[in-house]
Amino acid sequence: MGALHAGHMSLIRQAAQENAHVIVSIFVNPTQFAAHEDLDTYPRTWDADMKILNELNPELATTDADAGCAGCIRAVFAPTSQTMYPASPPSSDPNGSGSFVTITPLSSILEGQSRPTFFRGVTTVCMKLFNIVDPDKVYFGQKDVQQTVVVKRMVADFFLPTEVRIVPTLREADGLALSSRNVYLGERRRRVSKVLYASLKQGEDVHASGAKSRAAILAAVEDAIRSVGRQQDGLDPALRTRFELEYLSLADPDTLEEVEEADSTRGAVLSGAIKMLPLEAPQRGEDTGLGGGRSAVRLIDNLVLKPQKELDKSATAGDGLRS
Repeated sequence: MGALHAGHMSLIRQAAQENAHVIVSIFVNPTQFAAHEDLDTYPRTWDADMKILNELNPELATTDADAGCAGCIRAVFAPTSQTMYPASPPSSDPNGSGSFVTITPLSSILEGQSRPTFFRGVTTVCMKLFNIVDPDKVYFGQKDVQQTVVVKRMVADFFLPTEVRIVPTLREADGLALSSRNVYLGERRRRVSKVLYASLKQGEDVHASGAKSRAAILAAVEDAIRSVGRQQDGLDPALRTRFELEYLSLADPDTLEEVEEADSTRGAVLSGAIKMLPLEAPQRGEDTGLGGGRSAVRLIDNLVLKPQKELDKSATAGDGLRS
């Protein structure tokens, strides 16, 4: 949806490695936003995005003279809302009229519980983009794990001749997943925003140590989140960052149905969402982020818990190195 960052560049680089022609789509899709969400203020940075793509393109070109510019970005597809929704203005109402693609029950769990029309918007616009561009492969980031599962299901259910490729999440040095919405955080909320990733890592560590149960894994995550919350609550309002945990999930990697334990042969997806609350007592000259820190910022993240067989193999390899 534009506001390109290094995470998007990793998708484009992967596409360039695997294909002769790359097309980048940039479209702030209105049907992904509920009526109360940030469609009007979502960052639109067309000039900066084009500068990034123009600077990236020479890096993508093959060194094979006979192949020409294989791997280069051949086009940027940036349609208007009128182009993508020609019959009528798109509706963000759950019961609104229009032509939509809906994948249930995947679209109604996890993120779909608080954003009931979000995945309807994602699948509808992806179906349109796939029909217009007719890509051999499409690239999505692992950060939006539910989106990847929903799109894969749509491609399979509608026999679309497109391969869905998933690229690992790109992170800041402290672990925060790159996201276009991070520009809303500002310095104070940014310092605390790593809490979700760091807490999920605690759950991952518990799983790696041998725990498989939902109770044990999620308890480790919740304890870490609560610890940071207590620390922040004890600070002066001019210094602290408050946040709310929206959900934690331990789910099947293919269906995202909640599981009671991580599967020994298939692993599981550990995910969650937090809401960084509006800044309290912003100070003069403080970096409050885009929007002045007045709005809450939702952050999502996930980790794929490896099957026990892979964990055992890694442990064996580590023992061999130490011997």
